[in-house]
Amino acid sequence: MNTSPEQSFALCNSADLVDGGRAVPFDVVYAGQTCRAFAIRYQGLPHAYLNRCTHVAMEMDYQPDRFFDDTGHWLLCATHGAAYLPHTGQCAGGPCRGGLVKIALSERDGVVRWHTAYNLQPVEF
Repeated sequence: MNTSPEQSFALCNSADLVDGGRAVPFDVVYAGQTCRAFAIRYQGLPHAYLNRCTHVAMEMDYQPDRFFDDTGHWLLCATHGAAYLPHTGQCAGGPCRGGLVKIALSERDGVVRWHTAYNLQPVEF
């Protein structure tokens, strides 16, 4: 699939993302591999990342689609306790190496969309 970097795909309705709440999962092809990704809302804005901890490349959610700690201010990896800033994906503590891979989102007319990049494409069906 030859997808230009400007292409975007509808991900969810804006109302599906609640501050500090459950994530909306989706699949992407990142650097040639199919990976799980997730979108969250933090301080009113949507953000998305690959569901891959930088400490050990494994999925982070402690329950399906749950990434926030009890305060709703940190994204946590359930396996080793790495903590990330929800608005940037940068490591905030614990055994992380760098930040999460951020996926560009936009929000308009009640719809959240994710955007492709040179190394981030939709999964082919």
